Amino acid sequence: MMDRSGYKSKYCGLRLRGNILVGLVVIASMVIAAESRLKQEASTHNEAQYHNMTSIPHPAQLHHGNKNHSDYIQVWPKMKFGWKIVVGTIVGFLGAAFGSAGGVGGGGIFVPMLTLIIGFDAKSSVAISKCMITGAAAATVYYNLDQRHPTIEMPVIDYELALLFQPMLVLGVGIGVAFNVIFPDWIITILLIILFLFMSTKALLKGIETWKKETLTKKEAARCLESNVLVPKPPPETLSNSTPTEAKVPKVPKVPKKAKVSVLENVYWKALGLLFAVWLMILALQIAKNYSRICSLPYWLLDFSQIPVAASVTVYQAICLYNGRRKIASKGEAGTNWRVHKLIVYSILGLVAGMVGGLLGLGGGFILGPLFLEMGIPPQVSSATATFAMTFSASLSVVEYYLLKRFPVPYAFYFFVVTTVAGFVGQHLVKKVINMLGRASIIIFILSFTILVSAILLGGVGLADMIKKIERKEYMGFDNICSYS
Repeated sequence: MMDRSGYKSKYCGLRLRGNILVGLVVIASMVIAAESRLKQEASTHNEAQYHNMTSIPHPAQLHHGNKNHSDYIQVWPKMKFGWKIVVGTIVGFLGAAFGSAGGVGGGGIFVPMLTLIIGFDAKSSVAISKCMITGAAAATVYYNLDQRHPTIEMPVIDYELALLFQPMLVLGVGIGVAFNVIFPDWIITILLIILFLFMSTKALLKGIETWKKETLTKKEAARCLESNVLVPKPPPETLSNSTPTEAKVPKVPKVPKKAKVSVLENVYWKALGLLFAVWLMILALQIAKNYSRICSLPYWLLDFSQIPVAASVTVYQAICLYNGRRKIASKGEAGTNWRVHKLIVYSILGLVAGMVGGLLGLGGGFILGPLFLEMGIPPQVSSATATFAMTFSASLSVVEYYLLKRFPVPYAFYFFVVTTVAGFVGQHLVKKVINMLGRASIIIFILSFTILVSAILLGGVGLADMIKKIERKEYMGFDNICSYS
């Protein structure tokens, strides 16, 4: 029977989750309110877009007459029920379910779906994709708040690991969003194909290795079970008579591992508070930068102020890990011994993951997931922690893209809801499959499959678009961020 403190802990956990849901409802109401403002601006936007479309010169004139500016135009289709919405919903749901299970978000599936099926332009698709990733990631984190590590007495989310990567991940998002404005599509396409094929191969090899280890473990367990059944145990009196002079060693009762605890017990609040503080400070700097004249002195000061905010937390965590004051418990004994060059490399990779996420509209999990596996993190912990860190970076991207007016709110909110539901479904089904088969390597294979599909879809769309631009002799150089409006 649960005592009074147990009831209180459970009540507090339910109240915390209730507050999270209320927060989501408040955000949704703010989004709906913002929608009315967008509708008021819609006519002005459409007139300007029509003017731009009708005033575009011949491709040859554009190519020769303007060599430092692209002819990028936002394409926002009207939101109406039809086969496009239905097919897009199904693809988005499956992408979010697989992405949340693998810890990668699913952006590599969302962007082609939004471009090819719904009809958005490439850069708007990237922005809406971030809204979808945020929904799936938020649902996954909510699901994992009270889940436990598969073998160690700790949460399934490794907060110390997230504290090492998340600040640099959030910092990289801002850089990636700026690169999304500057870089031409052909460079993004080439980088994407190379990176995704490499990451997919690494994840697949890691999955095969983990599958073989699980097979050996299962065979060893079956062999031990058979030996216990076939070899009869001697009677108690025989054991006592054979060694009368030996001292009996008292058995220490084994503490059973908690399969599930309340949210309040399962969250490392100090680490979570520090992560949220970094997110909040960088968000404030981004908002202040948005209200500064682009490329002015205050603009660059606010932009570069993000570096010490994020780097200070990562450096502090790295020093604590190096000195042994903190440890990555999910790595076991290896989580207590750290070399300086490894900590530097991991911090840089966290920055790169954020840059890739902001640049391509993907979750940083496409890099963090395979990286965590290479570090020796169990698949369940790798997926949960990568998604946890990705929630901060993806939500920050949503705010930045909203300030840049890069997506229509009704579409973004609809697909946010779709991927939120899909995130819950994906986590529930994968957990059932792992419990049934006894193989956590399923998560790694889902990760590899999602990255490979994303490489094929995004790479194919990018190559096709690049060929069309070459045929039309369009400008394919870098854009000037200072002239962006």
